[in-house]
Amino acid sequence: MKKIILAFAALFLMVQASQAQLLPSFKLGVKGALNFSSLKSDGKWLNSDTKTGYQLGVWGRVGIAGFHVQPELYYSQKKAGFDPQEDPEAGEVTIKSMDLPILLGTRIGLGPLGVRIQAGPVFSFAQDGKFDIKTATNFAEYKKTSTGIIGGVGADIRNFTVDLRYEHGLNNLSESSNEKQKISMWSIGVGYAFL
Repeated sequence: MKKIILAFAALFLMVQASQAQLLPSFKLGVKGALNFSSLKSDGKWLNSDTKTGYQLGVWGRVGIAGFHVQPELYYSQKKAGFDPQEDPEAGEVTIKSMDLPILLGTRIGLGPLGVRIQAGPVFSFAQDGKFDIKTATNFAEYKKTSTGIIGGVGADIRNFTVDLRYEHGLNNLSESSNEKQKISMWSIGVGYAFL
């Protein structure tokens, strides 16, 4: 009798898990994250230190058949140390932007507990920026939009989410073709789904 009850319980859990993955789902929430970014250059003219910034925004997730799309919109402040090799003046760059990642992923889990794998493009729209360098570098010399690719892993614990992600810039941020710069960033964030 005990074996029958255990077999029935295991079957019930498997059905619940498969339904959780196959049925349509929708979530909406808020998020915050710390990011650790640096500037990467194609040449050897720039050294960059990693600095800490933050992200605040909203996210949504629509899933069916074990896969989901998760668009997000958040305000991001990215910082990086800035040390041009041909110039003795080092400093710090701060870029404030609205970021729009569109993540594709899958969730593996049972009920309110699950692990996610996600990746996709991220589009950044610069709002403001400053360059604390004594030389003539200024925000006008940088593009107002950029594109990157983002990927990572996450966990869902009831309505709470935790994410670890890496973002790599795909295009040159500088208006100068001689001084190519791309953003490179790790982030760790927490979120809450209110729907």
